[in-house]
Amino acid sequence: MIRRVGVSRLIRLDDAPAVAELYRTNQDFLAPWMPLRGRSFFTVAGQRRVIEETLALYRQGVVVPHVILDGTAVAGRATLSNISRDAFQSCNLGYWVGEAHNGKGLATAAVGELKRVAFDELDLHRIEAGTLLHNERSQAVLKRNGFVRIGIAAAYLKIGGVWQDHVLYQALSEPGSDN
Repeated sequence: MIRRVGVSRLIRLDDAPAVAELYRTNQDFLAPWMPLRGRSFFTVAGQRRVIEETLALYRQGVVVPHVILDGTAVAGRATLSNISRDAFQSCNLGYWVGEAHNGKGLATAAVGELKRVAFDELDLHRIEAGTLLHNERSQAVLKRNGFVRIGIAAAYLKIGGVWQDHVLYQALSEPGSDN
């Protein structure tokens, strides 16, 4: 199991109430950036199910789900997903921070922590992250962490009920590493 000291840590089942509350209070703020979700997603029971499923995938080695912390308060989520081994050695990165926690550097720090997890602990070669074309704040988080823009993916994700284009970024492990 991966343990970190910093602004993020592995999500726990007892985070369900805090994550549900964060989603509920930020529902309008997050709506332009996330898929449509049913009502149950925003409940403690719904988040408990999501966390249970995600932790099962973590135990299988295909996801690293973190919460982002502002002090001791849960401020958002950051996740390495679709971890692929063999010749690809790659994963995807997703993250968000609640509106009240924006502008504090938490997303930037959490992305940096998960980048270290991916390269130093999981020995991956590549991390890919995508943002909506107009999400300049998220793009800045990636750039501050050494991610490089690699192109645009048309109709990449269904956000807000609509297939939307995304700018894709990647970070590669250090040249000369075995990753």
